[in-house]
Amino acid sequence: MSTYTIKKYQKEDYSLWNDFIDNSKNGTFLFNRDFMEYHSDRFLDFSLLVFNNSTLIAVFPANIKNEAVYSHQGLTYGGIILKKSIGGEKVRNILSEIIKFLDSYKVRNLFVKTIPIFYNKKPTNEFTFFLLEHGGKIYRRDLNLAIDYSLPSSIHKSKLKHYEKRKDIGFEIQEVNDFSGFWNSVLIPRLKEKHNVKPVHTLQEIHLLKKKFPESIKQFVISLDKEVLAGITIFKNEGVVKSQYGAVTDKGEQYRALDFLFISLIDKYRKEGYRFFDMGTVTENNFGLLKQKEELGCEIYTQDFYELVV
Repeated sequence: MSTYTIKKYQKEDYSLWNDFIDNSKNGTFLFNRDFMEYHSDRFLDFSLLVFNNSTLIAVFPANIKNEAVYSHQGLTYGGIILKKSIGGEKVRNILSEIIKFLDSYKVRNLFVKTIPIFYNKKPTNEFTFFLLEHGGKIYRRDLNLAIDYSLPSSIHKSKLKHYEKRKDIGFEIQEVNDFSGFWNSVLIPRLKEKHNVKPVHTLQEIHLLKKKFPESIKQFVISLDKEVLAGITIFKNEGVVKSQYGAVTDKGEQYRALDFLFISLIDKYRKEGYRFFDMGTVTENNFGLLKQKEELGCEIYTQDFYELVV
């Protein structure tokens, strides 16, 4: 007879948690505790471990705020992270037990922003199916743009034409370990000018994360005559790379430096055997950004946001 036990994450679960993420069917390095806890001062952790008898079969990265639990407000995506080999009935039971656990803590609402499907090592549609079965509702849906490397390249001919024209202009593309130049000279001022926002990660935070995940976080810059014109910050997961940040100076725009860097990195990771290149979400009917990403070869996926009244 199966017995399910749920416990809140504690520091002594650090290794157990991280080992599970590494061997799960839908975990990424964003769920590693070293990544989740870089901003622990901003979120009250409410992560859960789910055991079937004595075997860990699922974890739930989450935070709590007032009477609501979120999976997780400090992460790009979330949900239940599952053991590689698990049946649909167990997933249904896991969700039922989590709902009971939340109710015992007087939690009234559960919010889940799902993992884009191309990150999954194996399909995990059972979770959202049972979420709907329990009365969950989609309250938001974003467009997620990504290149599927199993398909032929579909970069727009005009972008390829400009790329070819600039191959001999003297661009220098570098991978750098110091993010300061890009952050301070390009990313921060550009986000301020264009959107009046700051990067999600401060310079200190991105350097901390780079130190903890040296092979998963990469910074590329493109320069002309030693002047940095644009940069792209890459987050690498198993089979998937994501352009976490991309920004360009006014001069870089004139030279189409960001497009040149994107096409170069798209080609690099195609040759390295990755499955997808994720260019993130497009919201608020930003059709200019949507067109830009489509012309770089992206297809449209979606990221769904669910609310469940407990």
